[in-house]
Amino acid sequence: MAAIEIPTVVFPNSSAQQRVPVVGMGSAPDFTCKKDTKEAIIEAVKQGYRHFDTAAAYGSEQALGEALKEAIHLGLVSRQDLFVTSKLWVTENHPHLAVSALRKSLKTLQLEYLDLYLIHWPLSSQPGKFSFPIEVEDLLPFDVKGVWEAMEECQKLGLTRAIGVSNFSVKKLQNLLSVATIRPVVNQVEMNLAWQQKKLREFCKENGIVITAFSPLRKGASRGPNEVMENDILKKIAEAHGKSIAQVCLRWLYEQGVTFVPKSYDKGRMNQNLQIFDWSLTQEDHHKIDQIYQSRLISGPTKPQLSDLWDDQI
Repeated sequence: MAAIEIPTVVFPNSSAQQRVPVVGMGSAPDFTCKKDTKEAIIEAVKQGYRHFDTAAAYGSEQALGEALKEAIHLGLVSRQDLFVTSKLWVTENHPHLAVSALRKSLKTLQLEYLDLYLIHWPLSSQPGKFSFPIEVEDLLPFDVKGVWEAMEECQKLGLTRAIGVSNFSVKKLQNLLSVATIRPVVNQVEMNLAWQQKKLREFCKENGIVITAFSPLRKGASRGPNEVMENDILKKIAEAHGKSIAQVCLRWLYEQGVTFVPKSYDKGRMNQNLQIFDWSLTQEDHHKIDQIYQSRLISGPTKPQLSDLWDDQI
């Protein structure tokens, strides 16, 4: 099976015209065994995946690093062809800890630099006290200006090629942009056909920020039915194109100019997720998709949930 050539998009906010492959492979959170993760990543490289998404909090950095090292050693890929993202966890989301947190991630990943480093959540908690969900009493004020200066320092030191954020609302992005010298290139957020993030998409487009969608197939929580994968409208659209519902979902994201990181360790589904570039959704498909009932799947990482995390963004 020949590797598929995945299209890339340019980061408008990157001075070096840095490009990112539109489809990446997610690895969040890693509850599978390390061996599975490693084998899946090597398979993904063989299929054409070049963009890999991890985070300090996922527990998958080590397996990803080992797999990429092996893939490079086998001659399947070179480091400059890869695009690797990791994220700063809330316990280290402090001005004095961000640089050392990135150095720690690089050591675990066995890499000299990241392509993209993200602030995982717009929250800070007690250093050294890792728990998930995060206990609300462990939260501390988030110094967005100080942390972003430390993120900018990470980029200046060459530890990462670009910097961005994750789970930021329009309001939180506005706050960040008002203090940033280097603008964020990415905001990684939940986005799928049942949570289309129209307002956030418009704001990010106006400000040169590329969206990366996590949970693009609305997987990642086991509550009730999957409003995307079990959606009758989408079943009909998929049948009309001779595609799967997952392919319809990913094609829609691609047509919005969004990048996305589905997580599948299944060889067949990995390949299916790349078969989205040689066909299009119709205007009528888009009209039907616009009618899908919207609700957020991932409400936040804390226990109990915070009322102002999303700033009531629809």
